[in-house]
Amino acid sequence: MSKSVKSKKKKVDRQTITRLLGYVFREYKLQFAIVLILVVFSSLTNIASSLFIESLIDDYISPMLLQDNPVFTPLLKALVIMACIYLVGIVSSYLYNRIMSKISQGTLKTIRDEMFAKMQRLPIKYFDTHTHGDIMSYYTNDTDTLRELISRGIPEIFSMVITLVSTFVAMLCTSAYLTVLVIFLAIIMVKVTQNIGGKSSKYFVRQQITIAKANGFIEEMINGQKVIKVFSHEEQSIKDFKEINDELCNATTLANKYSNILMPALANLGNIQFVLVGVIGGLLAIYGIGGMTVGAIAAFLNLSKSFTIPISRLSQQINSIVMAMAGAKRIFKFMDEEKEFDDGYVTLVNAERDGENLKETDHYTGIWAWKYPHHDGRLEYVELKGHIELTDVNFGYEPGKLILHDISLYAKPGQKIAFVGATGAGKTTITNLLNRFYDIEDGKIRYDGININKIKKDDLRKSLGMVLQDVNLFTGTIRENIRYGNENATDEQVYDAAKLANAHNFIMNLPNGYDTMIDGNGGSLSQGQKQLISIARAAIANPPVMILDEATSSIDTRTEKVVQDGMDKLMEGRTVFVIAHRLSTVRNSKAIIVLDHGRIIERGEHEYLLDQKGVYYSLYTGAFELE
Repeated sequence: MSKSVKSKKKKVDRQTITRLLGYVFREYKLQFAIVLILVVFSSLTNIASSLFIESLIDDYISPMLLQDNPVFTPLLKALVIMACIYLVGIVSSYLYNRIMSKISQGTLKTIRDEMFAKMQRLPIKYFDTHTHGDIMSYYTNDTDTLRELISRGIPEIFSMVITLVSTFVAMLCTSAYLTVLVIFLAIIMVKVTQNIGGKSSKYFVRQQITIAKANGFIEEMINGQKVIKVFSHEEQSIKDFKEINDELCNATTLANKYSNILMPALANLGNIQFVLVGVIGGLLAIYGIGGMTVGAIAAFLNLSKSFTIPISRLSQQINSIVMAMAGAKRIFKFMDEEKEFDDGYVTLVNAERDGENLKETDHYTGIWAWKYPHHDGRLEYVELKGHIELTDVNFGYEPGKLILHDISLYAKPGQKIAFVGATGAGKTTITNLLNRFYDIEDGKIRYDGININKIKKDDLRKSLGMVLQDVNLFTGTIRENIRYGNENATDEQVYDAAKLANAHNFIMNLPNGYDTMIDGNGGSLSQGQKQLISIARAAIANPPVMILDEATSSIDTRTEKVVQDGMDKLMEGRTVFVIAHRLSTVRNSKAIIVLDHGRIIERGEHEYLLDQKGVYYSLYTGAFELE
């Protein structure tokens, strides 16, 4: 690895640590200060108890051995003092661990909250290019790695620094000769930790990445269980998962292999150090070198353990630190993703008529207007009617690969426009552009005469309703799912929307009616029932423009009639864009747009296109539907 790469990596690691500590200090400055004080108490009491052993042996126990009638009172007092020292250490350790538990969970909650808030601001493109399982891994596996670091790792590191410094000073005061020996052996332990721990760390990072990969694969397999079973793809799925699982097992095995070697190696070095200190300390005491005494040897043995224990603890923490760093990097990378860009400044407001003009109001009137501030300071209110026009639109999901070519079309208020074409022709892409899930590369899209790039995305999307082929319902009651389209809707408005969508009757036949709980994306409901609820959800939003994206393609013909009737009611008086594979559903459209490879090849009303005897004619009169 080059020096520049190493330098860059260290800089990234420092930034990650600093940013992580920022979350801890942001809300828990006082608590963390208390923790640090308690850690100091805990560390110093360990040193004090070790030094007290020297006094206990040399000043109390040894003199008593030379007395014919020893008095135990001074010894008992000394033992009580020693017990008090240990008690302070125990209480300090207990308290800071409890406080750190609260700090760590609070910090993780803050991080998860910020991640979720950031996720809501990410563009659709991000979710199109990342697996859901990988995203879920940020909230579960990656976040959990931070818990161990915050709750135990940070206090351990601080305790280690305090312990090492104070123990070194105490050892130096007790015996400079033995201190040199302990430092020499400690350097060997550090080298062993760097060598073995470094190898372990590399595989722990790989483990984190592979876990996310496994989560993504499992999530895909769960969502696609029906497809897997229909095509008897179980064996291949098992084989594919086995490859990923083998990769995860290999990384985890190697990580734990080096991790498990490290502790015994350090423990044995610690034992060797203990023996050498005892032997050499005994020789120094026998020959009267350095003023060594039996009590000093006993105290130094404890001090030497206190000096090497932090190194052993660091080796235990190093893997959790590395995993936490890997998790933190993934989390912060996610949180640093570029949020959905919105440079719009035209907003949607309630309006009322003031003669021939419109004026803004703070209550619902049934009239909506675009609040359009011009650069010259003039404020204009443009009534929302649902007039949409695309002019020479070009677009591609990837640079240099156009999906749409020179698309020009318009929909006047109240008109129904249908898109027809094979899969990949660009039908859904056009609706994505209307919602500004993606921005066009060239051309213009105007909404009531306003370039949609000037309209704030939230306000633009409030004016558009969508009913999709794949219905997404959320855990909660049917009432809550319908109200998702308008959080402030009354119960009466919910019932009216359900009646309009032809959903009221089947809802009332459910055990708890509108209060029936839906779990697992409405698994207890039929596809047609879920679609009716989604229509009711769109109806209660009451948008002037509706987009129906193959809304009836996944339901049976009988149910389609019910759903289609609900959609017909929903479409009344609105500008509607319909994407349909079943051409019978688009006969009454004002204009039918036939797309092929991102180009408009035919357009017109149903009868006109049949008279032309072109592509639409062959599709409509043929024995097959569009695929």
